[in-house]
Amino acid sequence: MSRGLFAPTDMTKGSVWKSIVSFTLPMLIGNIAQQLYSTVDTIVVGRFAENGDDAISAVGAALPIVNMFLVLFIGISAGAGVMVSQYFGAKNREGLSYTVGNCITVTAIACVALIAALAPFVRPILGVLNTPAETVQGCYEYLMISLIGIAGMAYYNILSGIIRGLGDSLTPLIFLLVATVINMGLDIWFVAGAKMDVAGVALATIISQAISSVLCLVRLTTMQEHFDFGKKYMKPQARYVKMIVKLGLPSGATQAIFSSAMIIVQSLTNSFGAQFIAANVIIMRVDGFAMMPNFSFGTALTTFAGQNVGAGKFDRVIKGAKQGTLMAVGTSAVITALIILFGKHLMGLFTETVELVDMSYRLMMILAVGYIAMAVTQSLSGIMRGAGDTLTPMIISLITTIAIRIPVAYGIAYLTSPDGNLKHGRSECIQISLLCTWVLGAILTFIFYRIGRWKKKSIV
Repeated sequence: MSRGLFAPTDMTKGSVWKSIVSFTLPMLIGNIAQQLYSTVDTIVVGRFAENGDDAISAVGAALPIVNMFLVLFIGISAGAGVMVSQYFGAKNREGLSYTVGNCITVTAIACVALIAALAPFVRPILGVLNTPAETVQGCYEYLMISLIGIAGMAYYNILSGIIRGLGDSLTPLIFLLVATVINMGLDIWFVAGAKMDVAGVALATIISQAISSVLCLVRLTTMQEHFDFGKKYMKPQARYVKMIVKLGLPSGATQAIFSSAMIIVQSLTNSFGAQFIAANVIIMRVDGFAMMPNFSFGTALTTFAGQNVGAGKFDRVIKGAKQGTLMAVGTSAVITALIILFGKHLMGLFTETVELVDMSYRLMMILAVGYIAMAVTQSLSGIMRGAGDTLTPMIISLITTIAIRIPVAYGIAYLTSPDGNLKHGRSECIQISLLCTWVLGAILTFIFYRIGRWKKKSIV
């Protein structure tokens, strides 16, 4: 299975832009498929749950917290991806073998620890976040099922990241497409058929992601011409665990910062009522698709940079950064135009409530041009991470999220409120603050890329 079409791609040779595009396309299709998980969830609960709009709100209120559950594994995945791509580029079989094995063990330990630490606090968290009473129970069920089934989500992200680090972006796509079809079927069965509402959506997601993670593990066992796979390499080794943590912690912290900000802003969002929460859920679904090319180019450039840094080809890395960023910006410009032209029709897929469609479209227009800025951020951050500099993107995220997004959101809500009560302020503060974050992030990322400290961070 690791021969021919499914063979790992050596991105240190051949045309730069063709290498990036050939790796990005399966990633893009895969990211779109992954986004279908949550999109189908929203459409199904909106159309078939007993109270569709409240069910949409429950899922929307839960998602920032689910993202926080996953930050630890995002960190492990990021550290593993950098190590795998650099060891692969350097043809270091032993380092690659221990990296893969140690990631599997560390992930298992982290899953058990996370469930034990967070399960007792799920309901209190919802109270702290001012979750509307009509959505609390559904939100709680979604979170508990997601937490109990966290291993499937965690292992898919980490194992598919390892496979991509080896240069194979096609196989994870196939497995994800299989899981997406299963997820759609289970969504309809559990929600429309068994009337499980929000709980059915969560259960469908964890089952389908568990299947995709098993398929990824099977795929790794077929790639042993590049590394060794066995118990010896799964025994934790301080050197490799420390390197995974060192490289992954900034990426995990970046996601934690972003997720924390989302949770803090979610509290403000919740204060505007259930309909505004539902509008934000719809926006996030469209936003998820709009962001897919940016994330795909960013991941492709991480692997591209990692392999070429491992091979000592920095001139090729710089060329890849230029070509990859230009392609990402062009793609995002097209998507922005499509959102402006057809956005209202997209919103109508999720609900028949006219007021909700109009509100969602109006708020979406605030964000539209920000996707071009995010193309720059994701592309150049991918280059820096692949080279081993995972700290700089974290610093940028810290600056933009803590110093910009939260103060701007709450500041606008306060200044536009006639009586100083935040919930009486302009609800557009949520989208305006996010747009400011994206634009400033792109500017800072470009500056730090040009400074060039990332060129000195190679681990090989």
